[in-house]
Amino acid sequence: MTRASTPPLLSTRYGIAAPSTSDAAVARSLQLYGEWAEYETDLLSGAMTDGQHVVEVGGEHGAHTLWLARAVGDAGVVHVIEPCRLPFQQLCANVALNQLANVQTHLAWLGASEGMETIAGETVRGTTLDSLDLPALHLLKVNLPGALPGLLEGGTRTLSEHRPLIYARLGGPASAEQEVDAVKALGYRVWSHTPPLFNPENHAATARNIFPGLVSCNLIAAHAESGVEFESINEL
Repeated sequence: MTRASTPPLLSTRYGIAAPSTSDAAVARSLQLYGEWAEYETDLLSGAMTDGQHVVEVGGEHGAHTLWLARAVGDAGVVHVIEPCRLPFQQLCANVALNQLANVQTHLAWLGASEGMETIAGETVRGTTLDSLDLPALHLLKVNLPGALPGLLEGGTRTLSEHRPLIYARLGGPASAEQEVDAVKALGYRVWSHTPPLFNPENHAATARNIFPGLVSCNLIAAHAESGVEFESINEL
């Protein structure tokens, strides 16, 4: 009997990654370009420094986790919350492959309350941002569209105390205005960020664009008293 060969590890912009059979956009992007949504990291890079604490909601195979771990350094901490079992396993594999001791992974749903939740047909532990009881928080990055409203509701104490930068994918046309208003209600200024998914200067130097015309619909928000400005994008 012939043993099937093991697919080679992927070389990505911020480290190595285990190959995936998923047809999700992030998996396809990592496979072809060695990166994912690089314009997001470009925008956030000016705000990240050594020793910071980050919460990332939605693991996305660790594509941005690898960058965040570098950005905050050994003295920083990155908490990644992923509610779905297989993506969580992919995330953990990539964290382990890159020996990221400053990353903590959580199989959970981060929402408005604690208790069991059903996500994509699987039952998972539900928890809140406040229940993490973080000593500091500098960036809250939400990769799961539609997760923001419940997350804000369950994190009012943390957000009031630490006033982190918030970067989040919007849920869609029906909910975007309400999501923006919910962030503003916490004392934040909000800007729109709609970066294209394809980066012509991608890590693999691949010219083929598998995301023609596609952009992410995101917001970035800074507390009104922080003095942070994003002059190159539109304030909402």
